[in-house]
Amino acid sequence: MPVVIDPTRRFALHAPVVVVGAGACGLVAALAARDAGAEVLVLERDAVPSGSTALSSGFIPACGTRWQRDKGVTDSVEQMIADVRRKNHDEADPRVVEAVCGTSGPTLEWLADAHSVPFVLVEGFLYPGHSALRMHAVPEKTGAALMAALQRASAGAGVDILGSAHVTTVYADDSRRVRGVAFARPDGATEEVGCDALVLACSGFGGNAAMVRRYLPEIAGALYFGHVGNQGDAVEWGTALGAAVRDMTAYQGHGSVATPHGVLITWALMMEGGFQVNAEGRRFSNEPLGYSEQCLPVIEQPGGVAWNVYDDRLHRLGMEFEDYRGAHALGAVRRADTIEGLAQACGLPPRTLAATLAEAGRCAAGRARDPFGRDFTGKPPLAPPYYAVKVTGALFHTQGGLVVDERSRVLDAQGAPLPNLFAGGGAACGVSGAHVWGYLSGNGLLAAIMLGAIAGRSAAAVSRTRSGSPASC
Repeated sequence: MPVVIDPTRRFALHAPVVVVGAGACGLVAALAARDAGAEVLVLERDAVPSGSTALSSGFIPACGTRWQRDKGVTDSVEQMIADVRRKNHDEADPRVVEAVCGTSGPTLEWLADAHSVPFVLVEGFLYPGHSALRMHAVPEKTGAALMAALQRASAGAGVDILGSAHVTTVYADDSRRVRGVAFARPDGATEEVGCDALVLACSGFGGNAAMVRRYLPEIAGALYFGHVGNQGDAVEWGTALGAAVRDMTAYQGHGSVATPHGVLITWALMMEGGFQVNAEGRRFSNEPLGYSEQCLPVIEQPGGVAWNVYDDRLHRLGMEFEDYRGAHALGAVRRADTIEGLAQACGLPPRTLAATLAEAGRCAAGRARDPFGRDFTGKPPLAPPYYAVKVTGALFHTQGGLVVDERSRVLDAQGAPLPNLFAGGGAACGVSGAHVWGYLSGNGLLAAIMLGAIAGRSAAAVSRTRSGSPASC
């Protein structure tokens, strides 16, 4: 049973706050709880923490930060809230949207100042849906580097992380208060630990094929580019305790994963003037609408693939990103001095590809209107030499999950909080609404980092209350 009601169970080990999952959400939650004075134990099913964060670009949207001010960027909480709500068509819980946007700047500055996590502002282009430069990253601009920085911070803060600890069971009492968890070890042994508060940071259900088919049939046959451990455990435990779930049809997709190499290709290439064509050499969509929803048009093309077409200017932009450099080193990037040569290198019809390029050039010059509604003006037309990468669409992570409030407390169907259960990141319902098109660039790490920090502080407050110290949550 995923949840066992046993009000008399005794635990040989006890941690005031237990966090399930050592991705970005879990590590930030642990740091926040530790800074709030609570002892924390993080349980991670993998031997080494990574999660979906390590597979991402590692870009975190935040507003009103000192990194923005240093670059002369004007932004505000209200502006960021408006961007998130505009993208999700007001389908997400406004309390959670306000909470994650409002705490975004202070949270990144806390991580930098208290835990030496280095951040830079990502410059040079706006991601779809954002009205200001607000993407922040560690200098390497990869999710793996972000995870490495958070692991160093956790070690420095004295956070206990137990790897190869696969949580299998949650113990609770009759009032739905969590009392502890059981976890399996690689040798088959089972161990238990009691807790005063539990934070679920074990992401969503993208790795659970049955759940994906049930809730996300439109993307069920596509490449899954997330962590295989995202099995929907948080949803299973939470609902067994009476928690509500919401927006289970929401997810983040991506329309630009190099195939067969399996490397993420930055969407900056599309935002700055590149475009996608199918095997017939024709464009098929308005690319800047968003990389998440672009996964569907791409997998609907012949063979489920497309080609990113761009030029040397954009190639140089791509080389600023480690993932792109990796794809280039693997031979995923094709180059040719002429569009005909590029067509030959990619196996595309030369005349059709040349006509597509010419049409995009006319749109960029304002002499034609794009039939898909894209505005090419404001960006230079592509010029030789030309580049291309074969890509497919993919499911990255799910965005629906346990309903939480602005304190990351897990709520039941009546909107009442469970006594000591918290969730963030993919375990919680995010801020993307109920559809793939509601995903604003960076929403995944926005929910992971901010809800994680909120959950950690809230859990620490509950643990102090349980231990007899005055606190409120």
